Amino acid sequence: MAQQQGMDSALFERRLRPVYDNLEVGNNRKALQESEKLLRKHPTLLCARALKGLSLLRLGRYDESHGCLQTVAEEKPTDDSTLQVLSFCYREMEQLDKIVELYQHAVKQNPGNEELLAHLFISHVRVEDYKAQQAVALQLYKAQPKNAYYFWSVISVVFQGIRGPESAIPDKRKIYLGLAQRMVDKHIKEGKLETEQEAFLYLHILKLQNKYQEAWEFLTGELCAKLYPGAPVSMKFELLKELGNWRELNELLQQLLDADRDRWDYYKEYIQSSFELLKGSEGKEENGASDSLTRCQEFLERIIESSERKKRGPYLARLELHQRMRADEWPAEQLIGDFDELIIEYFRLFGDKSCCTHDIALFLPSISMKQRQALANKLLLESGVTSTALPQNKEQMQKHICALQISRMCGSHMELSVDHLLAFYTALKLHYEHGRSTFGKKLLSTEMGPSDPYALLAANVMFDLSRREQKSDHLFEALCLLQYVLRNSTSNFHVKLLSLKIYHLFGCQVGAQEMYEYLDIKQIQLDSMGYVHCQLLPLGGRFTGCRNVYDATLKFFTNSYKERLEYIALTYRFCTFSKMEEFMNFKERLTNSLQYVACSVEAQICDLISCYGSVQQNLSAYAAMSIEPAEDRIAWHELSDNRDLEAIIRWDPLHQVNAAEERKESFDQEVEVLQVRSLMLRLFASFIDLYHGSSGKDSTAETVTLELLRESWTGLFQRLRLMNYKPLAQKFLVNLLPTRLLLLLDLPYERFFDDLAQLVLDLQSGAPRLAEHCKLVGDHVVTIMEICVNTIAESNGWNGKDGLWRRREHQQKVAASLEILSLYALLLSVLNDKLHVSSKTKTKKRPSDNKVEGPQPISEKERSQMVQELMRQLKHKLEACDVAIRNWKAPVLPRDLSSFMSDMSLKPEVEATLIGDVSATFKDSHELMVTEQRNLLKDKIRMMAK
Repeated sequence: MAQQQGMDSALFERRLRPVYDNLEVGNNRKALQESEKLLRKHPTLLCARALKGLSLLRLGRYDESHGCLQTVAEEKPTDDSTLQVLSFCYREMEQLDKIVELYQHAVKQNPGNEELLAHLFISHVRVEDYKAQQAVALQLYKAQPKNAYYFWSVISVVFQGIRGPESAIPDKRKIYLGLAQRMVDKHIKEGKLETEQEAFLYLHILKLQNKYQEAWEFLTGELCAKLYPGAPVSMKFELLKELGNWRELNELLQQLLDADRDRWDYYKEYIQSSFELLKGSEGKEENGASDSLTRCQEFLERIIESSERKKRGPYLARLELHQRMRADEWPAEQLIGDFDELIIEYFRLFGDKSCCTHDIALFLPSISMKQRQALANKLLLESGVTSTALPQNKEQMQKHICALQISRMCGSHMELSVDHLLAFYTALKLHYEHGRSTFGKKLLSTEMGPSDPYALLAANVMFDLSRREQKSDHLFEALCLLQYVLRNSTSNFHVKLLSLKIYHLFGCQVGAQEMYEYLDIKQIQLDSMGYVHCQLLPLGGRFTGCRNVYDATLKFFTNSYKERLEYIALTYRFCTFSKMEEFMNFKERLTNSLQYVACSVEAQICDLISCYGSVQQNLSAYAAMSIEPAEDRIAWHELSDNRDLEAIIRWDPLHQVNAAEERKESFDQEVEVLQVRSLMLRLFASFIDLYHGSSGKDSTAETVTLELLRESWTGLFQRLRLMNYKPLAQKFLVNLLPTRLLLLLDLPYERFFDDLAQLVLDLQSGAPRLAEHCKLVGDHVVTIMEICVNTIAESNGWNGKDGLWRRREHQQKVAASLEILSLYALLLSVLNDKLHVSSKTKTKKRPSDNKVEGPQPISEKERSQMVQELMRQLKHKLEACDVAIRNWKAPVLPRDLSSFMSDMSLKPEVEATLIGDVSATFKDSHELMVTEQRNLLKDKIRMMAK
């Protein structure tokens, strides 16, 4: 009998193979045909039915797929192939709890089956149910006493203590971690500890309980040396620091630095340990309190003198020691020497390396402004390049670049007059061209030009000029220079990032999109670098273009979510305990990424704005978004700021830069913007759900939700006004552009959606004051239309002065006005459809003898007529906006092209095409924006005319 079953299994496997093959190559339609063909012969074959469900899922036939999979799941299959297919389907559908149910049923029918129990454990891992993990792991260990299963239960107990629902309770945390330690202690006594990862887990448990002495004893013991010989040195550092054993740490670091003399991280720890020794009696053996510092300085000097090849590490360590001694008021100059001389020596040795600038910048904050500028002048002299002497080789050019960058960091450029800055800019251009023609030949396409930093510095100088004069011509010239650099050095991402920033500053979305695509941002960079473009798109006026960028970004987050879960599952399968928390933290940071949540909300708003079909088509599109007005799905307190703000290189004056404060301020404002946008989306969704949400007549729940959201809406704006947010500072080119928060507060978002909520409620109930609220909303529409028309008129007026400087501000106001009017148009079309149908189907009420005193509800017919009147009004206002946008002029440059060409001083054959191409980009961007906005308005006018 068993042999017969084996033959059947092998036979079915062969017959299922074509279905698997077609699914693997993406031929889902053929896979569906093959599975149906097999089911006609074997209608009870569960795996074939599951594969049919997967084929339907891949074809987008979700309802059929759900029904097919549900039928198979109800059969409670136990064979591995069917379970695997169902698991795969539920993972794709992100219904991970159903995988748990599948394997729970399978285990009940086959208790003690190792493979099924292992799958059940991993299914609990995916939903992060640590208590269930522990129970299943212990079941596995009883069935098959393997170390891996035992330590699955140990790590599950640990996670209950540090990540579970009770982890915030100190006593519970202590109990769980104590239990985990006792479980491992028992294993150690029985001599069952076998692998380095098990030893790592034991050390981790001890450190979580602050049992550093026990951890140190275990780490330095025989068992750990045998199982975990490759324990990272950082683990020893951490434990010695916690135990306050600075002498041993100091000696250990000396040994490590003798072996590896360029480890800057080790040097920092070594210097820290030397200062800690001062606080104890150990540092006062011979020459008073400075003995440990003397030994530290002598050690560094010995490393420097005995090194055959000069390495940066010991020189940086010497500068760090000097800085720390001055901070603690020790005689640094007496022990080590003059600070400026040490910096100059470092510059002579390593000034030809691009990292030298940021190495020296580490130590500039410890000296006064006067000293900084004097040091900068010394470094410029040391470089050997003057106004009459050009660099003789690539190394000298790099030293000159380094000296100029440090000079800017010391604030030297801020004090120059306009004429001096222009002369400096011209010199930088000439240096760039000389460096490119002399040292930049025969470079690989992936290499950056050696003189490119001159051009980057020049762009920063021109931004300073533009900001000082409040004009765009200098910055436009810098943009042309950057585009010239990009033609010569196609892989320089610094140039692309600055160009992208300038395009956004001028409201040129076509140019910005070109640069964004040129950057070729992909994978995790979509989260860490996406902010340079995505967060600036929504109010640029091109809703269709925004949606495409959001789709690419959201696709990464969606796909990577499934991968992240599998990575965590793999760490369990291979018992890689040292990587588990790292993967979990990574998953949480991506899941709660501000970039991900903001793109999701903006994409849905874009979809609602762009709706142009019939009412039923629009409602179907709305239903597909699965918006739940009553449920706020965003974990506000867990939002993660994953932006890489250091990717854009900067050399701005250190005393005027506070990177941490800038990050916090911009993140806080972006979260506030997200709160407004998310609440606006949910409030608008509650308007639609009130009329189309419930299948029954009772809409009490929807009404309550709408009223609560309306209250939250007004409360949010009141709080934001009290917070008194200021625009983000725009001192330097690399600063983040202002967020949309102040624009959302300035435009009538608050009053419009508040009054619109009241109108929707009155239309639903037939309140007597309906006509009054219709007029109020109508007045808001007039105001918004006037904002749009007046802003365009103002923009056209600025064309005579400077068409680019305030261009972004004007575009944002127009785009925000169209956003509000488009959402209003969609809502009116939905209300009109519902009320129009209701007024036709409403049956006449029988005359009643009992007259109810007080005002009577307005009839359905009258309400329908009021909505139609609002639609007529909106249609006229949209037409007025369309006329204004049609007459919106393309931005005119503040000077003619020939003037720019004479200033550029580049090759004559390049100038004409270069500046012409950049100007054409601005013109194309304007024309594309106008076309998209007019198409949007025409769609809405058509909706209002129905």
